[in-house]
Amino acid sequence: MRVRYSKYEPGFDDLTGADLMEMIQDFLMDSGFSDPYNRYQPDPNRGPTAEDLMDALLQALLEQDRIPEEWLREARNAQNFQETRLGRELRRLMQRLQDEGYIRLPGDDPTNPQGQGMQGEAQETRLELTNKSVDFLGLKSLRTLLGSLGKNAPGAHLTRHFAPGVESSGETKPYEFGDQPNINIGETLKQVVMKGLENIEERDLTIELSEYTAAMNTVVLLDCSHSMILYGEDRFTPAKRVALGLAHLIRTQYPGDQVRFGVFHDSAEEVPLGRLPTVQVGPYHTNTAEGLKLARKMLRKMSGEMKQIIMITDGKPSALTLPSGQIYKNAWGLDPVILAETLKEATLARKEGIPIHTFMLAREPELLAFVKKITQITRGKAYLTTPGNIGRYVLMDFLNRKVSRN
Repeated sequence: MRVRYSKYEPGFDDLTGADLMEMIQDFLMDSGFSDPYNRYQPDPNRGPTAEDLMDALLQALLEQDRIPEEWLREARNAQNFQETRLGRELRRLMQRLQDEGYIRLPGDDPTNPQGQGMQGEAQETRLELTNKSVDFLGLKSLRTLLGSLGKNAPGAHLTRHFAPGVESSGETKPYEFGDQPNINIGETLKQVVMKGLENIEERDLTIELSEYTAAMNTVVLLDCSHSMILYGEDRFTPAKRVALGLAHLIRTQYPGDQVRFGVFHDSAEEVPLGRLPTVQVGPYHTNTAEGLKLARKMLRKMSGEMKQIIMITDGKPSALTLPSGQIYKNAWGLDPVILAETLKEATLARKEGIPIHTFMLAREPELLAFVKKITQITRGKAYLTTPGNIGRYVLMDFLNRKVSRN
């Protein structure tokens, strides 16, 4: 019997697209804080490129000590990194992410995931995250948030009582007058066998119980003014993680609920879920009034009576959109004109039955005073948090609100 030996060639064939996403999720969610230059000169139009992705994969592989020393020496001495074994392997990993549906390049046919999107100058190509990628990031964010709640974390269907409803609980009870006839066939037939059909009474019927859930429409407002990455910590990326985790929770566990997202800065705009991971901070002030106005408009377009605004911010209002369309800015203290118009938006929210729940990421006295007024007007809640624990506060508040509504 002849045995053939072949030379071992190192590589990364064992890494799936999901493994790669796990390795680069921080890169994909970055809000500009990791770049010292961008931290002080933020570019709101900044977005990840193919070159950035290659650098992120390289860094992740180095941190895991997965690159052969021979490859590193070759890459350091090469005139063209792209043609080295390491460069070729990195391009293969990027192609794997594309083939498995996690990334897309502009111009690619989204119906053809096998398209050759990596051709040409990679460093000049912008990346797009697919729905699969956003779903992956949302699930990872949610798992992190749930883990922060500890062993006694609430389940997905918190409720203080059972009633015939949408989500089956597996519990049963004897029928009472007024109950909806969700008859449990198995348990009821047992009574028929035991007593005989002619002797069955109303109380012998057994009904299935469901956890009663009331639908809630939520708009999450994220402050993306400059201060969210300026003062020595990244406050915006944790806020995005919370938003993605909340979106995944609602989509998978509360399908009757709806959630949409907006960002506010010098102005405000709605952000589709698919674009949320790559939203960047800009050189902006904080136009809270415009954010609240946008949120109210978004909620009016959503069906259902129960509505709420979740606002994550680290600063007092410092900008206002004038009737002319110009942006009036004043970062010093609580400007009375800006404050009055912002509180007017809060009052309109109160009239529309919309509470505003504010999560503060700073202890600025002016911010605390402003949020206190907002909370009093709209009968919402206010939480003083940090980037490290904001997820726990937002998730607990949302789940507890599911309890109180039921």
